[in-house]
Amino acid sequence: MADKPTSRTRSGVTDAGDGKGDGPITRAAVLAAALQIVDRNGVDGLSMRRLAEAVRRDPMVIYRHVPNKAAVLDGVAEVVFAQLSVDATDSDWMSQLRSVARDFRELALAHPRVVPLLVTRPLATPLGLRPKAVLQPLEDILALLTHAGFSGPDALHIYRALFGFLYGHVLNELQEIVENPEETDDLLRLGLYRLPIGEFPLLRGLAPTLAAYDGAAELERGLDILLTGLAANLPRDNGADKH
Repeated sequence: MADKPTSRTRSGVTDAGDGKGDGPITRAAVLAAALQIVDRNGVDGLSMRRLAEAVRRDPMVIYRHVPNKAAVLDGVAEVVFAQLSVDATDSDWMSQLRSVARDFRELALAHPRVVPLLVTRPLATPLGLRPKAVLQPLEDILALLTHAGFSGPDALHIYRALFGFLYGHVLNELQEIVENPEETDDLLRLGLYRLPIGEFPLLRGLAPTLAAYDGAAELERGLDILLTGLAANLPRDNGADKH
């Protein structure tokens, strides 16, 4: 009888299709299944047992590709970050960063239950140990900004300012702020009527603005302030190669 075909995964483990499924399984397939579980059930709904069931494999096969749940969570963040691309050759650095910011927001809206992982998992790992897919946007943004004439330290400062803003924005946008959606009065819809008017007059007065929150418009407004301020306050070498 002919031997079962084998394949070699990115981790170097040869998988002969053992377990309950048919054919070989790869790390990419495991992480894709994990992303689907998190999208559907949240981080708390992900377990190694449930992941093994999703790919129709014995749990021991899963452990060949991801040693524990922490590695799975890191991998899920990696899969989403891999979808974020930066054109480091763009001669208009502000326009490119706006594009990156919009793309990041779209990814966050497409995978809202993954957002906590995008914000926290990379920060829990030293830079040199993070997956290449997580580091690539950083490297490309540094290239974009140094080509635009910023020094390396200033380029890193801009990256940190941008992603600090983006993390805060998407976390804020994804919050549930409406308490009573059927109410027409903004104070009632947001539950701000509970706040004593003598103590929170300004917050209560902003009820119409809070109720009319527009995530896309808020992103653009924040980018206007951030990028314009950075361009005005950080020096550039105008003779740098911008191509």
